[in-house]
This record gives sequence, C-alpha cells and structure tokens, in this order.
Amino acid sequence: MKYIEPHAHMVSRVTDDYQRMALAGCEAICEPAFWAGFDRSSPAGFHDYFCQLTEHEPKRAAKFGIAHFCWLCINPKESEDVNLAGDVIALIPQFLDRPNVLGIGEIGLNKNSRNEVKVLEMHVDLAARFDQLILVHTPHLEDKLKGTRLILDVLKSDRRIKPERVIVDHVEEHTVKAVLDRGHWAGMTLYPETKCTPARAIDILENFGNEQLWMNSACDWGVSDPLAVPKTALEMKRRGHRAAAIEQLIFRNPKKFLSQSPNFKLPAA
Repeated sequence: MKYIEPHAHMVSRVTDDYQRMALAGCEAICEPAFWAGFDRSSPAGFHDYFCQLTEHEPKRAAKFGIAHFCWLCINPKESEDVNLAGDVIALIPQFLDRPNVLGIGEIGLNKNSRNEVKVLEMHVDLAARFDQLILVHTPHLEDKLKGTRLILDVLKSDRRIKPERVIVDHVEEHTVKAVLDRGHWAGMTLYPETKCTPARAIDILENFGNEQLWMNSACDWGVSDPLAVPKTALEMKRRGHRAAAIEQLIFRNPKKFLSQSPNFKLPAA
C-alpha cells in the first residue's frame, strides 16, 4: 500500500527506519519542528536545527525514494521563555522559501501557561503574515481538553486564519468533534503507550467519518513506532474497511491537506 507519514520526527530515528518505511509503501514524510529532549539555550541552536530539517534530512530520505517535508517553529515545550521564542520566530522567515517547508508547526500548548499562549499567538501571526499552513500540537493526557479549547479560541480570534488550512494534531475521543466542528483538520496520533492505539483511532474514524482526518505515528526518540500508520491500515482491513476508505485516510486525505502548500510535491511515479 502507498501512504504518507504526515508527522514523524526523523532526526531522532535511525536510517533503518527510512528503509522499513519505504518497504511499507511510504511516499512522503512530513517532519514538524519539535523538542529535542532538552531545552536549547540560544537561537543559534534553532538555526542549526532548521538547517538540518531543510538541508540535510531531505537528503537522507531521498536515498530511499521518500520525499521529506518539514514544518518550522519553536515547540511548545520550549515556549515558556518568551524572549527566546521571539528570537527564534524571527529566524523562521528566512527559511520559508526552502523547497521542503510546508508551514508553521508543531505549535500549540504543553502546560497551557500564559507564556505558551502568548508564543502560540506569535506563531499564528507569523503564519498569517506569510500565508502558511499551520500544524498544531495539543497537550497530553489530562490537559488535552482544556488546551484544545484554548488553542481553538486563539485560532478563531485571528480572522486571517482559514480553518481548512490548520491541522490540529493528537486528537482523541473527547477533542475530535470540537476540532472538526471549527472546520479544521484533525490528526490522530498512534502511540503504543499514550495518545491513540490503532483500535481507538479506528473507533474515532467509525464515529466521525473519514473527512478531514488523518493518522500519523509522530515517531521520535521516545517509545513510538514509525510503521504505526501501515499497521493501523492493516487493522482497518481486518475490521472490514474497504481498500478505497483505507487509501483515503492514509494517502488521499494528507495529500489533499498538504497540497494546499505549493511546496508539497510527491516523487514522480
């Protein structure tokens, strides 16, 4: 089967993962900027990271015939320092014309603090000024519902933002309806220990339909599985979903959303 992995942190994965994803049918990987497992101390560190995402990681993916795209931001886990965040955000415009950049992300909230909300607003303003797509990170576990509501209010308050150009990621049973009702896309993240299991993701799909939904692995340096999307596709098949419905969720839906960026181009057949 062919599929798109719309959220994976490949800088933290070994090259063998690229090979396995290619063998499973992955045609494109989209990599949002994220926390490195430690707080970076200066804008220079982020500058080098943005160079890694836009210059070096695409070359690693290309060795396996996979197109690599990225999103740029300062991740919510590092957004408590508003001054640092401002300096990092000021760097981003110089990277927006790189051919694999899709937009601003993954922005959002971690602990739902006032400073995180302020930095979220700064990112949303940046996306609006440069007409960029937005990928949003919603908080984990007990903070998810409150954080999702705060994020949706920030997005709604900026009239320049078109809902259909925003993907709100890591949705679960109690947040997906609010996201879809606002006209945004919703991403279901498949984690072995947190977020959605394959069974839960398919349950959400069966309850809310397959319009404006996608699945991703969000694989990083923690416990995660870069093959979570094709494995869940097989589970969908086992539960009686037809091939066309599976293809829509794992390939056509992400392609439709991501194609709103002129930079999103799949490899030639």
